[in-house]
Amino acid sequence: MSDIGAIFSPEGALGQTIPGFRTRSQQVELAQAIDNAIRQGGQLVAEAGTGTGKTFAYLVPALLSGGKVIISTGTKTLQDQLFTRDLPAVRDALKVPVTVTMLKGRSNYVCHFHLERAINEGRFASREDANYVHKIRAFAENSSSGDKAELTDVPESSTVWPAVTSTRDNCMGQECGYYKDCFVMEARKRALAADVVVVNHHLFFADVMLRDEGVAELLPSANTVIFDEAHQLPEVAGLFFGEDVSTSQLMELARDAHAEFITTARDCLALPEATAALEKAVRDFRLIFAYEGSRMPALKALALKGFDAAYDTMQEKLKALGAVLETQAERDPALENCWQRSQGLMEQLQRWHKAENANLVRWVEVFTQSVQLHATPLSVAEGFGKQLNAQPRSWIFTSATLAVRNDFSHYLAQMGLEQAATGYWSSPFDYGQQALLYVPKDMPEPNSSGYTASVAAVALSVIQASQGRAFVLCTSLRAMREVHALLKDAFSTNGMEYPLLIQGESSRTELLERFRKLGNAVLVGSQSFWEGVDVRGEALSAVIIDKLPFAPPDDPVLAARIDKMSAEGKNAFMEYQLPYAVITLKQGAGRLIRDETDRGVLVICDPRLISKPYGRKVWQSLPPFRRTRELADVQAFFDEVQLHAD
Repeated sequence: MSDIGAIFSPEGALGQTIPGFRTRSQQVELAQAIDNAIRQGGQLVAEAGTGTGKTFAYLVPALLSGGKVIISTGTKTLQDQLFTRDLPAVRDALKVPVTVTMLKGRSNYVCHFHLERAINEGRFASREDANYVHKIRAFAENSSSGDKAELTDVPESSTVWPAVTSTRDNCMGQECGYYKDCFVMEARKRALAADVVVVNHHLFFADVMLRDEGVAELLPSANTVIFDEAHQLPEVAGLFFGEDVSTSQLMELARDAHAEFITTARDCLALPEATAALEKAVRDFRLIFAYEGSRMPALKALALKGFDAAYDTMQEKLKALGAVLETQAERDPALENCWQRSQGLMEQLQRWHKAENANLVRWVEVFTQSVQLHATPLSVAEGFGKQLNAQPRSWIFTSATLAVRNDFSHYLAQMGLEQAATGYWSSPFDYGQQALLYVPKDMPEPNSSGYTASVAAVALSVIQASQGRAFVLCTSLRAMREVHALLKDAFSTNGMEYPLLIQGESSRTELLERFRKLGNAVLVGSQSFWEGVDVRGEALSAVIIDKLPFAPPDDPVLAARIDKMSAEGKNAFMEYQLPYAVITLKQGAGRLIRDETDRGVLVICDPRLISKPYGRKVWQSLPPFRRTRELADVQAFFDEVQLHAD
């Protein structure tokens, strides 16, 4: 057995082969704890502050373990980084003959069947898409992976992708004429054969729920499962342990059935009539709901005028389409698939309406074009607990944000991890020297009408001191838009020429690229920019947070969980709402200091950090920043930074 400590020493395998590698005591201790858990078949929940180097800390023991390892990440960005950069570097340094592969969800791989059908149909949303589809065909003919990330000529946001990839619903499996050439099946074969498989949380839970036939062979063969960005698991697990059905699934069924009419069943004139009737019923159902972005409990949705009639009509038209498809199903596997989907969707719509499972919270989410009907579990602990105990294997959960003031009880309870060992490793960064926490004086209460304007005024004064180079992170899209508008006016009035960016004006990747290149920009964002964003150096010198990120009190799932905890005699605020806010705040604050040479100011505008008894628990959960309530100290901090730069 290799000595983990020696590998991480300056003279060790990593120090000798990886440029810029430095030994950190926190990283060594974390790696040893993970190695221990892997060898003993245990469960470890580990918080490692920014800069600890947790990726290498779990990769070294994982690659040396000799067993099959699944590494699950929260984002495709980290998944790609692990596979293309970190894993090869550590494997080469350790000189271990380990086979590594990456597995993504099926929507990331070109589907030969749907690609050909899209070309034959020729129905594209734009001339751009028509051009893109030929690039995709050339790519599919020459690619060994079919992974759309490799085709940089076609933007990831292009509307052509859904037409040339498959979903769990419309994949025909072994019935497909292209089955032998299927990129998804090839990726799965490689995953089954590999020693280390990199997946993301969504794919992992799709596997767990056996919803995606074939991937389910992955988990039983694993000796070790490692979750990076493990703070995201409760929410992702909730999606999969629940039951959801979306009107977009009905629209896709209608679209696919109509495509089969064109290519296979031109003589069945009832088919286009049935698809058109379903599409109209779905659109009419969407019109019951006033605006996009709303989330409401099922009881509120059911009480809306016209809900029952529109829901019944949607089911009737789906049933009618199913009846037509049944008469055609034997003609072609794709028609058979459409018929089976119609039956499955009927069952899901009926189940959601009946609501027989008391452990599921029913609620509705409204989007521009669609309505999602959710049934979310009150707790994922029981469902996930079954996976933990299904067969002996090691489970590692790691993130920079899992604990509240070094206490893991909230996370352990959420995930059903009664047997887990826990460990906390603080960041090696010198926050006392590198950063300042500023909580402005005289802020109004966060629920008051003038609060957002006060946030914008604070942001403006800090931005003047930092010379741009700031993120302004808001807890709602409404606040984000208001702050952006106020800053835009103030910049104009004060002759401030810092570029002002806002989430949504282009993709997150493009916005971050622009922000880094500009060097003095201000980016106003909401949820998308609170985590998974890495901007090193002077380009990001201030992070301004509008308020403590408590989940919205009208969130239907939160409301149901609060009711349940209160009925059990628990303090829902202290045991659930506050820990959630602390962990989210730690993520937002973590955007500021990303490197040993970074310096910056974290601004939290919310007066509750000082005025409420729980405020102490919040700021004590943050890294050990120098703290101030004086704007003059912020100015002095940036003057000092400038002095060192000169």
